[in-house]
Amino acid sequence: MSDLAASTIRDMVHIPGRSFRMGSDHHYPEESPAHVVAVDGFLIDRYAVTNSDFARFAQHSGYVTLAERQPDRAQYRGARPDLLVPASAVFVPPPHRVDLHDPYQWWTYTPGADWRHPQGPGSSVAGRPDHPVVHVAWEDVLAYAAWADVRLPTEAEWELAARGGIDGTPYAWGEEFNPDGRHLANTWQGEFPIENTAADGYEGTAPVGRYPPNGYGLYDMIGNVWEWTADWYAEHSATAHACCADSHDPAAPGVRMPRKVVKGGSYLCAPNYCRRYRPAARTPQAVDTSTSHLGFRCVVRPGPPPPE
Repeated sequence: MSDLAASTIRDMVHIPGRSFRMGSDHHYPEESPAHVVAVDGFLIDRYAVTNSDFARFAQHSGYVTLAERQPDRAQYRGARPDLLVPASAVFVPPPHRVDLHDPYQWWTYTPGADWRHPQGPGSSVAGRPDHPVVHVAWEDVLAYAAWADVRLPTEAEWELAARGGIDGTPYAWGEEFNPDGRHLANTWQGEFPIENTAADGYEGTAPVGRYPPNGYGLYDMIGNVWEWTADWYAEHSATAHACCADSHDPAAPGVRMPRKVVKGGSYLCAPNYCRRYRPAARTPQAVDTSTSHLGFRCVVRPGPPPPE
């Protein structure tokens, strides 16, 4: 850990240890079975790690993210040479309705896309220091966490924190997604992926803290960007025994790239496609892949609440 990281005061919230009902039996199959888990107390970032946070890390550590590096040809045998360039996955809305089972209709492998250039060459995070950092792969968030002397939350820690002290409801704030017509998270309004009305105020990422906090005082646990967790992806019943060799995407069981659980949904989650703007929702993310809708926040080891 650097002297700068050691001297930085993180804005973190204490989550008391407790048991809670994790998962859901009423939505996507990978969320079941709902089950009771016990979690020790911990501290978690009030906000997702922002562009300015990550810029401080990159500047003082000299770290270069995976998306900014030339891919190792030995790890991608048979890949086309024109794809072995620094790049990341960028959401690009198609011009017409497409098959929603084919995400390649809206995800584009974009050379030159990285955390500094979220839409590719010509784009910039200048003027967006308070937006969540994106285009960070698993090894990038591990490097940041090591530098800052923190760690990534487990899936159970993340879900407990996202629920904000409310158990048994589908949404982090209760039974309704838009109570009284209010937008409580940055998600997609309209027909995904061709029309986003941005009725919630933002078409892409939003600055952190623009929507109401949950019951624990945490912002943007739902929507805005997906967030990495420390757990290897597996069925809930197998999670405790999962490791990198066992993790996979159920939609592509023949591809054995190790995958972590990501949580919370993003600005791309829509009622007609991805209703994963709920604490119980979970999806697998390949560890070697970064995207324009994936970020993270950190936790520290269990301990007593910070002094008042």
